[in-house]
Amino acid sequence: DEAKVVVKLSHGNLIPVFDAGQVDGELFLAMDFVEGRDLRAIWNRCARERVAFPVDIAVYIVKELCRGLAYAHAFPDLQLVHRDISPPNILVSYTGEVKLTDFGLASSTLKLEKTAPGIIYGKVAYMSPEQARGEKLDGRSDQYATAIVLWELLTGRQLFPPGKEQPQDLLARARNPEVLRPSRKAPRVPAELDDIVVRALAAEKEQRYATCDEMRQALQGWLAVNAPTTDATRMSDFLRDLFADDIASERTEREAMLSN
Repeated sequence: DEAKVVVKLSHGNLIPVFDAGQVDGELFLAMDFVEGRDLRAIWNRCARERVAFPVDIAVYIVKELCRGLAYAHAFPDLQLVHRDISPPNILVSYTGEVKLTDFGLASSTLKLEKTAPGIIYGKVAYMSPEQARGEKLDGRSDQYATAIVLWELLTGRQLFPPGKEQPQDLLARARNPEVLRPSRKAPRVPAELDDIVVRALAAEKEQRYATCDEMRQALQGWLAVNAPTTDATRMSDFLRDLFADDIASERTEREAMLSN
């Protein structure tokens, strides 16, 4: 199911699938290799090193994620919704590329495995209200999850941290969210960025951006005014500083594996 969807997509911000099949009863997907880290690993490393995630890089990553989602959502006749936007599924290469992966929970017109009404799939901490209620979804649900990722990068906190009653309390909060402006948790966040995040996190999807491309344009506009030099090179330099030792050891390990 996942391969049927992803093999049709070709975009710089999406991980391509080259092949899929079955060997000795095991299903496989052959996907592009990304030399880098997922966003959760980057966030964890920042926390360990006591480094505040740079505001401009957070905006750049989410802007690039919106580019990929806008393409996927607009793909003809697919009606694709990823349904699982979260830091572990956002890969960032050491050269500064941002790529979305794991379309295993995606809904589309191609899927044989159809979701029954009312069934909920996805990570509860990144669910839109309509997803948490088991309603019909469109691209604005992915937009909401993307905005949660941005909120968390800007504040250094989880928007919906787990409570004592799991997963019931998270699900209840996801269905009826109360979202603070990022600047209430992190005064470093400027008002214009606050406004973009809060709009994308509107509980009613009609109040969000109409598409992820509209959200991308808003983030691009903010970068153009406030951080015009932020690009893949800036992000690459940031990652290489964070993971310098790991990059060298990973390459050595990979070369040894390939030579064997």
